[in-house]
Amino acid sequence: MIVLKSAREIERMQEAGKLLASIHKEIAHMIKPGITTWEIDEFVDEYLAKHGAKPEQKGYRGYQYATCASINDEVCHGFPRKDPLKEGDIVTIDMVVNLNGALADSAWSYGVGKVSEEAENLLKVTKEALYRGIEQCVPGNRVGDIGHAIQTLVEGEGMSVVREFIGHGIGATIHEKPDIPHFGLPGKGARLKEGMVFTIEPMVNLGEWKTKMDSNGWTARTIDHKLSAQYEHTIAITKNGPIILTDQN
Repeated sequence: MIVLKSAREIERMQEAGKLLASIHKEIAHMIKPGITTWEIDEFVDEYLAKHGAKPEQKGYRGYQYATCASINDEVCHGFPRKDPLKEGDIVTIDMVVNLNGALADSAWSYGVGKVSEEAENLLKVTKEALYRGIEQCVPGNRVGDIGHAIQTLVEGEGMSVVREFIGHGIGATIHEKPDIPHFGLPGKGARLKEGMVFTIEPMVNLGEWKTKMDSNGWTARTIDHKLSAQYEHTIAITKNGPIILTDQN
C-alpha cells in the first residue's frame, strides 16, 4: 500500500532533508586524498547528534554505521573504513536522517582530488540522470516514466543502469511503497499522486549493470570491477510538481 503524506508530514521531512543536505555540503569540503570514510562516518554521527537527529540506518537490519561509503567499483552499501582515499578515487556517501521521527534519504558521489575524464563523465551523467527522473515527478505520470527518462539518458551515453537496487517510498520507515526502478517503459507502473514521497537514486556503471555481493552480505560491487556512481534525492509529489526535500541549493 502507498501511504500519501500530508502537507505537514512533508514539511517535517523537508526539515530532515535540509539537515541532510547541510551534511553533504560539509562532506564536499572534507573529501580529499588522505581522508578516510571512517572519519566521515564519525563526523556524520557527531553532526547529527549536535542537531538533535540520528542516523536512521544505524542498527537497521544490524547495519553498524551512520553512513554507507562506496568506493570506485562498489555500487552501494560499502562500509566506512580506515583506509585513506586516494587521488582519483570516487566515493559515494549515502545516509538516512531521522529528525524527530521524520526521515530523509540522500546519496552523493564525490571525486577525490583530480579524477580521470572517464570518472568525471560518469559523475556528470549520473547526476543528470537523477534530475531527468525528477522532471517526470508530476501528478498523473507513472513510475515507468521516471525509469525510462533515466535509462534513456544513461544508455545513450554508453553506460548502464543497475537493476538490483532501486528507489523506494519513505515515511515512517526507510522503505515503503512504491518501488522506483531506474529503468522501464513510459506509461507503465503506479500512477504518481499528490502526497507521494519517495527516493530517486540511480546507480550508474561504466560497464555492465550486473552486480555481485561481497562476503559481508551488504556491499554490492560491479561484476566487471568498473566504476559506479550514485546520486539520490528524496522527492515529494505536489499538485505543482516535485519538491526536492534534500535539495542542496
